[in-house]
Amino acid sequence: MPLRDKLRALSPKPLSTPPGLGKSITHPVDLEQLDNAWPPSSPVLANETPADKERRLEAEREAKRRNDAIEAEIEQDRLERKKRRIDVKIILLGQAESGKSTILRNFHLKFAPAAFQAEVTAWRAVIDLNLVRSVLYILDVVNGGASGERLGSPNLSDEMRRLRVTLSPLRTVEAALSRFLADERTAGPGVTALKDASGNVRGFDVQVGRGSKWKALFSRNTTAQSSREYPPGYQEVENARRVIEACRDDMAALWAHPTVRESLVMNDVALQFQSGFFLDQVERIAAPGYEPSIDDVLKARIQTMGVEEHTVKLESAAEAGQVWSIIDVGGSRHQRAAWIPFFEDINMLIFLAPASAFDQTLEEDPTVNRLWDSFLIWKTVCSSRLLRNVAFILCLNKYDILDAKLKSGVQFAQHVTSYKNRPNETEPVLLYLKDKFASIFKQTTISHSRALHTHFTCATDAKATALVLTRIREHIFTGNFQDADLI
Repeated sequence: MPLRDKLRALSPKPLSTPPGLGKSITHPVDLEQLDNAWPPSSPVLANETPADKERRLEAEREAKRRNDAIEAEIEQDRLERKKRRIDVKIILLGQAESGKSTILRNFHLKFAPAAFQAEVTAWRAVIDLNLVRSVLYILDVVNGGASGERLGSPNLSDEMRRLRVTLSPLRTVEAALSRFLADERTAGPGVTALKDASGNVRGFDVQVGRGSKWKALFSRNTTAQSSREYPPGYQEVENARRVIEACRDDMAALWAHPTVRESLVMNDVALQFQSGFFLDQVERIAAPGYEPSIDDVLKARIQTMGVEEHTVKLESAAEAGQVWSIIDVGGSRHQRAAWIPFFEDINMLIFLAPASAFDQTLEEDPTVNRLWDSFLIWKTVCSSRLLRNVAFILCLNKYDILDAKLKSGVQFAQHVTSYKNRPNETEPVLLYLKDKFASIFKQTTISHSRALHTHFTCATDAKATALVLTRIREHIFTGNFQDADLI
């Protein structure tokens, strides 16, 4: 839409005039004249010298040039979107850390494996930052820093003191990788706080804005190696990698240190359950020549900021060349208002609810249980009239973490009292959650002829998730769908 058409659509209607206040405070605008009325006429300024006038007029001309460039970019973007054929449009919804971005990676792996493999190396920087942040979290606790806690005795052993010193360069590494990965318009210094106000440990996630170009720096198609002309930021990341490799043995020693392990248990901190935790594989990941595996890429934690539209060009023989648009939205509370404009022209909605989050609270509001929050979002989505003709897929995700929690002794009924005396086992809990979400769907859905299809998923398990995606593909092309349940 041309800029003037957008302005026409947004032009305010004249306001009715309250008695005694004279005429309406708005006036009709001729948008054709407006297009040609730049720069706007300026009042004659008192005491303006010829030099001042020339500078002012030049500033106005520069402002017009910028405005024209912006309008041209908007028009070009519109034309490109119009030319781009989209065969299927899918939106991924769910709260933060529900696994939306991981499911997106599975879509790429399943339906566009060559494109996925071309970007695998790019994920090394994300994995490195996930790893470094887990180490820094432990060091902060040892130092009585960001968490406000100190592990073990104030009289730290000589070995622990040594590790604090030898691992301190990782703070510089964290800053360098953060600058590289983040959108340069929003990047900021410092280590991300890993505990919220209620004491919950958050994943070692990486915030990557829409303006970040980090994948392009490691594309296998780049000619950087042959030309020796490395892209901006490449050398800084390589230097950070050398530091990580040099710290490998000390990172492994930190994680294996009995004081660290015992104190984490004492403080009810289970780092191994957090998104993007790689410290238990540090000897492999910090080794020279490390290349991420598919499982590593799926496990890497990256936080979507805002709304991102990804195109997947299918590579399989049957649908080769088809283009799917998959919209991945930020799930934190302050980002949810941005969802609604993307509900139009959607073929399928995939909602991810982390089944393992029953004992956690929202980072944005420590008084709200994450499972309860998923129920509230689900109720809102099911009742949306904009989605009345959209196929609904529910993924109760992270059942592997749910299973580990229940086996470690965490009682589901302690956090979800309506579960009562049912077995504290994975399958009964998943079936209970499935029934709860199905009940909300039945009570609130706009289209009563629409079926709900539920899957129990572990998005970091590529083989299992591929089965779910195969069924989703079948549903898209045939309309026939089978529930996966436990896979």
